[in-house]
Amino acid sequence: MPNQDLTITATFKGQKKFFADGKTLALAVRKTQLKKLKEILQANEERLYEAIYADFCKSTFDTYTTEIAILYQEIDEAISNLTKWAKTKKVTTNWVNFPAKSFVMKEPLGVTLIIGAWNYPYQLLLAPAVAAIAAGCSAVLKPSELSSATSALMSELINQHFDPGLLRVIEGGVIETTELLTLSWNKIFFTGSVRVGRIVYAAAAKNLVPVTLELGGKSPAVITEDCNLNMTVKRLVWAKYLNAGQTCIAPDYVMVHKNIAEAFIGAMRSEISKECFSIENGNYVQIINNHNLSRLSALIEPEQVAIGGRVDEKDRVIEPTVLYPSSFQSKAMQEEIFGPILPVIVYNQLETVIDQINEGPKPLAAYIFTSNSSTRDYFLNKVPFGGGAVNDAVMHISNSALPFGGVGNSGIGAYRGKAGFDCFSHAKSVLQKSTLIELNLKYYPHTPGKLNWIRRILKLS
Repeated sequence: MPNQDLTITATFKGQKKFFADGKTLALAVRKTQLKKLKEILQANEERLYEAIYADFCKSTFDTYTTEIAILYQEIDEAISNLTKWAKTKKVTTNWVNFPAKSFVMKEPLGVTLIIGAWNYPYQLLLAPAVAAIAAGCSAVLKPSELSSATSALMSELINQHFDPGLLRVIEGGVIETTELLTLSWNKIFFTGSVRVGRIVYAAAAKNLVPVTLELGGKSPAVITEDCNLNMTVKRLVWAKYLNAGQTCIAPDYVMVHKNIAEAFIGAMRSEISKECFSIENGNYVQIINNHNLSRLSALIEPEQVAIGGRVDEKDRVIEPTVLYPSSFQSKAMQEEIFGPILPVIVYNQLETVIDQINEGPKPLAAYIFTSNSSTRDYFLNKVPFGGGAVNDAVMHISNSALPFGGVGNSGIGAYRGKAGFDCFSHAKSVLQKSTLIELNLKYYPHTPGKLNWIRRILKLS
């Protein structure tokens, strides 16, 4: 077990007291802590790049664009909009309560647990933390033990610079996570696999702790006959092989119309070759560990390999791979891939595609590439998914005005921007009645005349 300055129980109790003492509530304090977090990240950017490279060879370019820049954006947006987000909102009052006024207050949920994931170890741990601080909560952060160098660095930076009552990193594995989940948090935010998400949900239910679960699933990309093929392939290749496919919203499989299937594969082969994916070029990463390398290798059926397929066990690298023609019975279609392997399935009718997608759990993301607005609308209205894009993939996460989250099996709740603030807040509804007058209609004795007046008033409400 990692050597912690404070035990898990002591950390939890300390944050309970810190929050109860009201030390997180003032908006000025929240903004100061957010500015402090940004300054710490800026001052240690080079160390952040070095740590993540040690974990799975992620480049400075990709780390900045997919992690650090997003965190800076989240912090800046929270600081700029916090006063507006936290403002008490007046709402209408119905005639039944006349004379009175009604309003909704934003109240921090309290002491929170945030469990991050290894594939984007900075963004997926600290973006929820930004939202928690903005909402006036305290947070215990549990980074993934699989990305050990980034975990150790975040523990050092957070624990040396923040009061443990506000923000604290607890390192460790299953034992530490299990202990954390036994405590009565006011909120648990988890990013990770569906399998572990179920464990977190079950543990939270024992204490009736509200949860946000950011999970995953098999996110489809549908390529229609009328798409802009060159642009489709360019964007799809980038989205799929970013982070070597270790992205929860990466296109997990493609369904391409039969009339353009061969042209699509040809364009994929050309684009992958042109991109020159490699760790040395800074646009590719290692598979996180040997276990995942073995799992992914087993999904590659040699007879289906149209592009790539080679596995370098020594360097933990799988080259960009396309399986074609694939089917829903293929090994790669039986689980979320979470790696640089792309099954391509040929279809004839869009209606059939939608039926096949909807037979499975609701995906975290879905993508449609088409030039036809009717086709676009049909797909968007018929396929339930957490979030997605038309004629692009993955990039919807770059817009913080779009709440990010899953639905059904792919997750519960959403965050980013104002949605993140709301995620860690309780909307407290208040009715404030005047004491100058009180209608006697609701009080005993109940008469036909009173009931008639109540009917009339309710019609006005």
